[in-house]
Amino acid sequence: MSLLIKGGRLIDPATKRDDYFDVLVKDGKVCQVEKNLDPSCGDQVLDAKGCYVVPGLIDLHVHLREPGFEYKETIKTGAMAAAKGGYTSICPMPNTKPVIDSPEMIGWLKDKAKTDAVVNIWPVGAVTRGQMGKELADIAGMAQAGAVAISEDGKSVMDTKLYKEAMVQAREAGITVLAHCEDKTLVGQGALNAGPVAEKLGVAGIGNDVEDIIAARDIILAKSTGCRLHLCHCSTKDSVTMVREAKADGVQVSGEVCPHHFVLTQDDIPGDDANYKMNPPLRAKEDRDALIEGISSGIMEAISTDHAPHSEEEKARPIAKAPFGIVGSETALPLTMTYLVHTGKLTPYEMVRRMSYSPAQIIGIDRGSLEEGKIADITIIDPDKEYTIRKEDFVSKGKNTPFEGFKVRGKVMETIVGGKIVYSGRE
Repeated sequence: MSLLIKGGRLIDPATKRDDYFDVLVKDGKVCQVEKNLDPSCGDQVLDAKGCYVVPGLIDLHVHLREPGFEYKETIKTGAMAAAKGGYTSICPMPNTKPVIDSPEMIGWLKDKAKTDAVVNIWPVGAVTRGQMGKELADIAGMAQAGAVAISEDGKSVMDTKLYKEAMVQAREAGITVLAHCEDKTLVGQGALNAGPVAEKLGVAGIGNDVEDIIAARDIILAKSTGCRLHLCHCSTKDSVTMVREAKADGVQVSGEVCPHHFVLTQDDIPGDDANYKMNPPLRAKEDRDALIEGISSGIMEAISTDHAPHSEEEKARPIAKAPFGIVGSETALPLTMTYLVHTGKLTPYEMVRRMSYSPAQIIGIDRGSLEEGKIADITIIDPDKEYTIRKEDFVSKGKNTPFEGFKVRGKVMETIVGGKIVYSGRE
């Protein structure tokens, strides 16, 4: 079975292509990329006129909640949400119950993904057993079983000596360390960014130093161990500065920014609404502006979602008592298109780099390219399609979003995984 994608603007940083090409897919791989291919080449023909044809989007940071919290999300529903958002590959964080902290759990996740997931699942193992911060997990064993990275996401490993050893083992295993930067001795009962909004609502604040201290520590450890470090969900202006300086110093470090941190600030929080509660929190305008500059300049190499579904009951609680996190798989692309691409802060080519090519490089997977012979993971995007974000349209179990009612421009038309159309947004 062959698929011919005709008339689209192919954007592929891996091959430095940005022009109008047809793409022929055969046996799950990119077979031919040429101009004006004969329609008879394909058993099925997709009209991509007016659309971007890009390597499948890759999300380095999602929470699928399974095992243990299936009422929030499952591998099946989370993968479907990712596909609707244009993602062909996703990295689920290990903070499940039980924790993904052993070769056996990595194997379980891979087996479950084969039956339940319509997109590629790239496992991330925990740094410590049970994410208790006391004893290292079997990092080499998890890497051998298929983990592409380790992370203690949801918290930081506060034992610096233990974390340094984890970095050494990750380097030896050839996998990346995904760092959640949060000094738990400082955060306390913090719920929102430390500042006037938190004070007005009477909730404890989370200062920039909570993130910055651990970001600085982790960069220093990455320099001394030689590991590949990736800073998750960066939210402060100083995190951008530190990544810039570390890169200049030759440290193998990268950083990601989530759409909620480059679209919203603490000033957008309308009141005691936990749909605006995430970790790290929405920061000040100067932080938001620095993050956008970091993405635009390429200092921050990836845009990720930190997709974090919760039940409606949990998010109906007051901010002080509700869990952190919002969903993002189905809103990240249109928000990036609307607030960065259509405002001229990011070119379409650089958007594809941040959302596909660079994430693939960060975790070392053979994806993020439409070169002939590569696996046909492809996303087709209508850049000008306008619509309104409605949580009732989400396929994720999670409806917890601050973007309800936002008018956006840019919509996924098809998500193709291994040559198979797994989502179509055509009406």
